[in-house]
Amino acid sequence: TALAYARVWHLVDARGQVLGRLGTQIAQTLMGKHKPIYDPSSDCGDYVVVINAKHIAVTGRKREQKLYRHHTRFPGGLKEITFDRLQEKDAGKIIEKAVSGMLPKNRLRSVRIERLMIFPEAEHPYVENIIKRYDTKIPLVTQSIE
Repeated sequence: TALAYARVWHLVDARGQVLGRLGTQIAQTLMGKHKPIYDPSSDCGDYVVVINAKHIAVTGRKREQKLYRHHTRFPGGLKEITFDRLQEKDAGKIIEKAVSGMLPKNRLRSVRIERLMIFPEAEHPYVENIIKRYDTKIPLVTQSIE
């Protein structure tokens, strides 16, 4: 049944997409929930290539208020960085952290995250592999509503 587990490459354009809503759909694709052969204990998900990660959108005041924390494992080593600064520094980490939090916390999590490729702009080396373009049903966020 190797044909049933054949992995498809999906291309996702993150420009103007809301972070959380996009993350849930990417997580479902990585798990393989869109396939009729889905089994929680087997790894049957697909590859996902995300482009334009620098242009991801968030709602409300999360751009200034959302904090990402990590610890250096030294005493007093709790580091905080805001969404805005992390987007300038490494935009891929934002999407990777969001999708990782939406995957099940088990042994398959790291294997699934390895199939997620994130690029800050539109250029990527997987052009030949892409079979499906991600058809988004999520409306784009407009910059200002007046």
